Amino acid sequence: MSRALIIGGTRFIGRHLVAELLDAGYDVTLLNRGRHENPFADTDGVSHITGDRTSGATLANAAEEVEPDVVVDCVAYYPGEVRMATKAFSDADAYVFISSGSSYGPDHIPKREDETPLEPCTEQQAVDNTSDTYGARKAEGDRAIVEAAENGVNAMAIRPTIVYGPHDYTGRFHYWVRQVTNYDTVLVPGDGTNIHHIVSVQNVVRGIRTIAENGTAGKVYNVGDRRVLTLGETVETIADILGKDVDIVTAGQREIETGGLDLTDFPLYNPNPHILSTEKLYSLGWEPYGYREAFEEAIRWDAESAENPGPDRNAVETVLGSL
Repeated sequence: MSRALIIGGTRFIGRHLVAELLDAGYDVTLLNRGRHENPFADTDGVSHITGDRTSGATLANAAEEVEPDVVVDCVAYYPGEVRMATKAFSDADAYVFISSGSSYGPDHIPKREDETPLEPCTEQQAVDNTSDTYGARKAEGDRAIVEAAENGVNAMAIRPTIVYGPHDYTGRFHYWVRQVTNYDTVLVPGDGTNIHHIVSVQNVVRGIRTIAENGTAGKVYNVGDRRVLTLGETVETIADILGKDVDIVTAGQREIETGGLDLTDFPLYNPNPHILSTEKLYSLGWEPYGYREAFEEAIRWDAESAENPGPDRNAVETVLGSL
C-alpha cells in the first residue's frame, strides 16, 4: 500500500496521522473543506483536495483521482456519512473509520469490542447534531462498518477514548497542565481515584496504521494508553514532569457545590470508571507509546490556541476556601 487519503487531516488526530503515514512511506492526500490552515501545504508527499465530505460526488471524485490504497475517515460524525464513504471507497485496500469509546452503552470494566453492548441509535438520533447523541451516532457508524464488510468492503474502525497530545484544541488535558503550572494548590474532584481512560494521539495514529495494514474487515478496535491512570495520578505525573510541588486537594459533590460546581465540570472526570481493553489491537502488532513520553510531549506543546474548559478559578478558590 502506498497511497493514503485522509478525510480531514489538518487539526489534531489527522495532522499526526499525516506524519505517521509519511514516515511509513505513504503518499498522502487530504480531503477537506479548507476551513482550517493546512500545515502540510509545503510538505513533499502531501496533496490536498478541497471538497465537502458530505457530498457523495466529492467522495467519488476523490476515489477516482487518488485511487487510494488506504482511506482514513477522521470527520465522519453521522452514520450516513460512513455508509456514503464505504460505498465511494469500496475498492480501497482499507477504509478506517475513527469511531469513539462513547459508542459503548453499559459501564463494563473494561469495555471489550465483541462483548460490551453499544449505544442504540434511532433514526432521529442518527441525524441529530447535538452532543447528547454523539455516542449513539458513532455506534451506528460502527454498525455501518460491519454492514459494509458484509458487502465485500475492507472497512474497519478504531475506538479511541479521550485523546490528548500536541494540537489538542479541546484543552481537556491542558486544563490540568494549566492548574499545575499556575497554582500551588490543585483541586481534584472526587477522591482522586476516578478513572476515565485517556489515549495519546501517538497511540491513536499508530493504531490506525496498524489496523489499515493488518486489521480484519468488519472489525472494530479499541485504543487507549496501555497504562491506565487515575485522575489523581494524572495530575501527580504532570506535576512531576513540570518539577512542581503542588498540594492536591480532593473534594466530593457536597464540597464542590459550595463553588456552584458539579464534579463533572472538571475535565477527565467520570463518575463511573471508563476503561477500554486494548488487547485486540495489541494482538495485531500495535506498538504503544509510553504514557510519560506522551505527557511530556503534550506538556511541551504551546497550548495557547487550545480551548480552556473546566471551572473558573474563582469558583475553585471558593471550594478550597470552604475546605
